[in-house]
Amino acid sequence: MRVHTLTFAALAVAAGLSLTACQNDNAGTGQSDPSSPSTVSSSGGGSDSGSSDQGGAKNSAGTSSATNSGATSSGGTGTAAGTGSNANTKVGKCRTDELEITAKDNTIDGDPDGTVVVTLTNHSGRDCTISGYAGVDLKTNAGSLSAKRTGQQAGSAILKNGKSTYFPVNYPFNKSGGSGVRITGLVVTPPDETKSVTLNWPGAATLPVTDGSGSPVKVGPVGSAGQGG
Repeated sequence: MRVHTLTFAALAVAAGLSLTACQNDNAGTGQSDPSSPSTVSSSGGGSDSGSSDQGGAKNSAGTSSATNSGATSSGGTGTAAGTGSNANTKVGKCRTDELEITAKDNTIDGDPDGTVVVTLTNHSGRDCTISGYAGVDLKTNAGSLSAKRTGQQAGSAILKNGKSTYFPVNYPFNKSGGSGVRITGLVVTPPDETKSVTLNWPGAATLPVTDGSGSPVKVGPVGSAGQGG
């Protein structure tokens, strides 16, 4: 009986030790799970952890936050700056409705041809660009007559608000002794525009009758007339 008692006692002690070891292992395993998120969170907060998983979590969270924050801030600033920059540097072309267009006889005694100077005054409230040739048509009792370009090189210019630019219309005098072609109006279309304005013709009342081989009326580029009369 004594031998059996010792045997059972030894077995009980061994079983107790084994149970204790299992409980310790389980306890350690159970503690590792909740500690992992805590470690990642701490790493995301700026820990220099060498773990690639933890570094990935940190970079992903950090980049997302920086990108969203940066996009909102940078996007707003960029848009405002772009708008301001465009407003300051980009100058639109002069529109017909933004120009006051007038015409005046500028013929000088002794000139072989008559000259009408057309004045374009910018009243848009902003600066605008203008270059090239305006479209010029004379209304006559025989129909519309389009002016021919002189072929002079046309430069580009910024027309300041409130300032004017000019171009000449040259036409031949009617020296035939006949009634000629009677002019009833002047139609002007600013460069690069489709909208026209019709003005009273301030020059001589008639043009000589031509053989139809070409227009006797010439128009110079905008800016080629030095003054308006």
